[in-house]
Amino acid sequence: AVAGFAISLLFHVTQTEVCPPSCNCKSLGEMKGLHIDCSSRKLTEVPALPVNTKRLYLQNNSLTSVPPGALDSLHSLEEVKIFDNPWNCDCHILYLKLWLEDISAPSLAKIRCATPGPVRMKPLRQLTGNELGICKRLLPIKCLEFFWRDLILIAAAIITLILVACALKFSKKLVCQINLSQ
Repeated sequence: AVAGFAISLLFHVTQTEVCPPSCNCKSLGEMKGLHIDCSSRKLTEVPALPVNTKRLYLQNNSLTSVPPGALDSLHSLEEVKIFDNPWNCDCHILYLKLWLEDISAPSLAKIRCATPGPVRMKPLRQLTGNELGICKRLLPIKCLEFFWRDLILIAAAIITLILVACALKFSKKLVCQINLSQ
């Protein structure tokens, strides 16, 4: 009985320690995970979340983006609400869009962009690569540089094949000459 009490106390302490200070956390029962409510807290960034989060409510905050990888550890997540935030739908929103496509299509359907101007009030789900125009500028290498690099690689491969073919022909002639001379 004492061991059970100690385990439940330890379980409770660890659960409250991992709960983000800006959120309200409730246990869904032993080994079932946590219900984390961070809604309407004026958050500007996603807090560090425990891995056993089952339900996550981040709606009605001041979130503009989510850093890549920030939500990847939430493997047991079953429900997420992340709408009513002023999302900045530039290149950096791509992580959130792809993550929600995998985790919760209904949540993705409720997210609307606040900025930049051309996509204001547009659903994030409907954004295409062309509308994330900034992404093109983030690419370090221009397409033309790819073309020249690929062209040089192809030319080098062809020259190498020709040299190998010539070397094989020459080696056959050499073998034939050695056989004839013997």
